[in-house]
Amino acid sequence: MTYCLGIKVREGLVAIADTRITSGSETTTAKKISIHKNGKNNLFLMTSGLRSIRDKAVTYFEELLENDDIPYDKMYKVVNAFGSQLRRVSQEDKLSLQESGLFFNLFTIVGGKLENDKDHKLFLLYPEGNWIEIGEATPFCIIGNSGYGKPILARALTVDSSIKFALKTGFLSFDSTRVSANDVGYPIDVAIFKAAERTLIEKRFREEDLKEIGAMWGKKLKESILDIPENWIDDMISTPDSTFINPQQ
Repeated sequence: MTYCLGIKVREGLVAIADTRITSGSETTTAKKISIHKNGKNNLFLMTSGLRSIRDKAVTYFEELLENDDIPYDKMYKVVNAFGSQLRRVSQEDKLSLQESGLFFNLFTIVGGKLENDKDHKLFLLYPEGNWIEIGEATPFCIIGNSGYGKPILARALTVDSSIKFALKTGFLSFDSTRVSANDVGYPIDVAIFKAAERTLIEKRFREEDLKEIGAMWGKKLKESILDIPENWIDDMISTPDSTFINPQQ
């Protein structure tokens, strides 16, 4: 499985991708984010799905970016270009994958800002090659194992959050997923696009780098639960059994 998260706030973009690859009883690591920079052009791609589809589509796409150049001036054109390569791979491999009992399955998050974009962009690309742009109402997108990490993002994150807050919230979303699912894990690759400076930076974090932060989060979460008032529970457990309503009545 996979955990890839893209966040768009006014200050910029945050991307987090785990690296765990699970095949049967074997667990390895592989990079799931690719970074492309050229002058004022900055973009990243994160993928979730069959690794063979990902590698082939990204290889075809990178051929379009010869000599580290980015021959597009707006992000939607980049997304269209990657979608075209994804459909190309589909035409080549989809039938043989189906005959082997596998689904053609690759979801992609694409983010960045190119020369003629008015602001930074974040897109979700589907296996069919079509896409949606991530807007302000829900300024994040998860591909892969999304169930465990979504609640904290939905509760805490807004488009006006700072980029530091977005990264902290994103990490806690990953950490919630990591402790709940054995197919998501360290190391994680993190990329930050700072809109004011038009710079895209990347760093890899290993478990030992963030172990204390994860432990602190667990401790504070427990303390927060203990701080929640209990009078509503006291009223319930102090009520005589005879007053309870039979749910079958």
